[in-house]
Amino acid sequence: MQRLPGIAALILSAMLSGNVSAACNNPTTYAKTKYPIVLVPGGFGFVNLGGVLPYFYQIPEDLRCNGATVLTPEFSALATSEQRGEQLRAYLETYFALNPQVEKVNLQSHSQGAGTIRYVAATMPGRVASVTAVAGNVNGNYVAQLYTDSANKLGLAGDFVDWAVQEIGGALGILIGYLSAGEQLPQDTLGTIREISMDGMAAFNTRFPAGVPATRCGQGAALVDGVHYFSWIGNATMTNLLDPTNYFPVLDWLNRSISKQVTGVTEVTDSVVGQCESHLGKVIRDDYRMNHFDEVNQAFGLVDVFAVNPKTVWKQHANRLKNMGL
Repeated sequence: MQRLPGIAALILSAMLSGNVSAACNNPTTYAKTKYPIVLVPGGFGFVNLGGVLPYFYQIPEDLRCNGATVLTPEFSALATSEQRGEQLRAYLETYFALNPQVEKVNLQSHSQGAGTIRYVAATMPGRVASVTAVAGNVNGNYVAQLYTDSANKLGLAGDFVDWAVQEIGGALGILIGYLSAGEQLPQDTLGTIREISMDGMAAFNTRFPAGVPATRCGQGAALVDGVHYFSWIGNATMTNLLDPTNYFPVLDWLNRSISKQVTGVTEVTDSVVGQCESHLGKVIRDDYRMNHFDEVNQAFGLVDVFAVNPKTVWKQHANRLKNMGL
């Protein structure tokens, strides 16, 4: 089992986890869930980049201000769900040992983090109360499948492309790890891409089927082996002209184009992940006026001012879990 960096930080955070953020002016119990909320980032994820840019921008602070205990573990920026899942298992085992009164946790993820929390829910029976995948890679990504198929057909050229992708992605992942965790974490760019492809997720879903819908655009079981499963996603691309993350529409175009060729139907995306790709368990909504970065309140809260704020959606879901006794 891999050791997750920042265990010392976890010990400190466990001691302080009940404290309300100093920036909280009007504390409430609206989001005070029975079990702690664990936030898991997606690919190229981090906790706080350079101490300046948190991945979940202002979301943990807002949840804590409203009564929730929120944990933000550090992960490899690019690794398979099982690799990152083992990192999360190590983190949680330490957390449970330090907090024997805590029986379970509510796992919530963004993007590729969905596989991580699904893996942990399956491998830590009795320790997970709920799994919530926000814009999760659940039912396979068309662009990742195109890359995998193309690289496989190119022979030596494909091997070179794979090597370049692995090395460049690994270097970026290592840099992110140093800037966020302060140390190097294992990286696996190709493993990540292959896993979130159509074929890769079909194989993953066979091993970890809980909450997966029988049809790509359907809803899955809301309760499996005592674990509640939820998902939600946005359906927008351009939401705030001041946000630099709005100007990367290529994945949206590719997803729409390939899905049209494969299925005859253009799948709407949040600029990165498709609506149907994200469905897991009970689908809360798949049409929020948000893009892939807005869902975690990036960049720096520059989201659509005329739509529901992402922090509100995360807070409402915590209240939903609270009302369910979770």
